[in-house]
Amino acid sequence: MTTIRGARERARIEVTAAIKDEARRRLAEEGAVKLSLRAVARELGMVSSALYRYFPSRDELLTALIIDAFDAVGEAAEGALAEGAPGGGGAGDHVARWDAICARVRAWALAHPHEYALIHGSPVPDYTAPMSTAVPASRVALTLISVLRDAHEQGVLAPPAPAANLRAEDRRLAEEFAPGLPPGTGVAIVAAWAQLYGLISFEVFGQFNRVVEARDELFAQATTRLAHDVGLSR
Repeated sequence: MTTIRGARERARIEVTAAIKDEARRRLAEEGAVKLSLRAVARELGMVSSALYRYFPSRDELLTALIIDAFDAVGEAAEGALAEGAPGGGGAGDHVARWDAICARVRAWALAHPHEYALIHGSPVPDYTAPMSTAVPASRVALTLISVLRDAHEQGVLAPPAPAANLRAEDRRLAEEFAPGLPPGTGVAIVAAWAQLYGLISFEVFGQFNRVVEARDELFAQATTRLAHDVGLSR
């Protein structure tokens, strides 16, 4: 009985992976708005009723793809953190570690533009992401915050003080995302996070075409500037 159950579980995993792979292919060809369970089933040679046993609705399939994308870019960021600063720098090379994480996120986005568009592009009409996407969506930000936490523990984190009218918001953001870090961290990290994705989105979605040629160099300079903006000095 255990052998049969194991075989069924493996088969379900394989079919689920095939469904998601085909859905990603259709995202690349047609975009999320036109994603259809019937079309995915047809391409896989399945009847729709069989596919519904894996994903009862288009929204559930979209959610699975979104979680996979957030997890993939999160793994990329976490991998860069684990590897440390380029050139063998240690945990004290906070700016270099920050830059390496940002560079890895950009590399993932450029290699997977349609998945990036799914999580950071235009909202899909009539779709609301459930709370199950929240934790995967936070992985990149938490990876960057871990660099700030290391710097703080070493006494070298100095975020700029927030404007008077942002102090309450800064405290709220810090309590939610970066507890224990000094004042200014909450506002600074959210601003840097938004600017990081702004840089990446401009490149992925073509706004830099015929404008910026030295994109690697521009990105590296910009992320180093963001590192200084959040209070990292080395």
